[in-house]
Amino acid sequence: MKQEINIAIDFMGGDDNASFVLHGLRLTYEKYPESRFQLFGDEDLIRSKIKNFPDLQNISDIIHCETFVRMDEKPSLSIKRGRGTSSIWKAIDSVKNGKSDIIISAGNTGALMAMSTLILKTMSEIQRPAIAAIWPTINGETIVLDVGATIGSNTKQLVDFSILGASMAQSIFDLDQPRVSLLNIGEEEMKGLDEIKKAHDILKSGSYFFNYQGFVEGNLIGKGVSDVIVTDGFTGNVALKTAEGTAAQISTYFKDAIDRSLTAKLGYLFAKSAFQTLKDKMNPSRLNGGVFLGLNGIVIKSHGKTDPTGFSSAIDLGIDMHKSSLILKIQKNVNELNKELNFD
Repeated sequence: MKQEINIAIDFMGGDDNASFVLHGLRLTYEKYPESRFQLFGDEDLIRSKIKNFPDLQNISDIIHCETFVRMDEKPSLSIKRGRGTSSIWKAIDSVKNGKSDIIISAGNTGALMAMSTLILKTMSEIQRPAIAAIWPTINGETIVLDVGATIGSNTKQLVDFSILGASMAQSIFDLDQPRVSLLNIGEEEMKGLDEIKKAHDILKSGSYFFNYQGFVEGNLIGKGVSDVIVTDGFTGNVALKTAEGTAAQISTYFKDAIDRSLTAKLGYLFAKSAFQTLKDKMNPSRLNGGVFLGLNGIVIKSHGKTDPTGFSSAIDLGIDMHKSSLILKIQKNVNELNKELNFD
């Protein structure tokens, strides 16, 4: 019998009353029957919804929370108002206390990061946590970080992100020596901010558990030239949102072109399987879930407007990381490399 995996769910997070949560949990349970869920939120609300999911009732505990964090609430206010009482706080705290292995929320990103950092703390030697996203590419998938946690990063943080991202790639991509690149405005060594150039000098100067490949420009992310792309949170978030918008734009172009004439519709019928493959690759639900790396626990942020498949994908990602002992792997890599790296 497989060992149980206890998953803390912030039931109050997400847009449109998070109608996707229970449907997503059912999808995960079908794939991972060893899953057990702790649902944090308004008890009456949760019971009114879960009564339609008898299969989940038997494997779920409901933990009542007096408050919840609004999607537009400032992190500082959410901590002041919901410290010790909100669904996000209690869900994270269950990971700290060892009652849950993973915490998933589709709620307020800033509040989730602030509370996670306050409760779980950053790992030793890590200055700031990062949000890592899995990016679909021509050759498969790439991890991009940071995509929103840190606005502007110093040299030490960029090197930290390289270690964190490479450790994650080892765990979920099953790679012995992941390829790591720094996102920059050019591939030449003289280009970029001083912090990026200094991080480049440090990373290229040694032999690590990852293969550092140097600078990469934004137009190469989607080609899958590297397993991990490292940048600061401002640039990473802009790149991510631009990619999401471009994907939606292309989908609209296709739909408009197909609807334009009978010939186009006939052509679509002949190429339907190819278009379906493209749609599947561009489906944001397939790779939903931002990972908060650098903390003493697994925290996954789901998109607030996701669907059941997307929410389940975020949970599945957390389960994979738990099974591969990601936290222990990161701590080992961080401790070993920080003895070798020089930030003077």
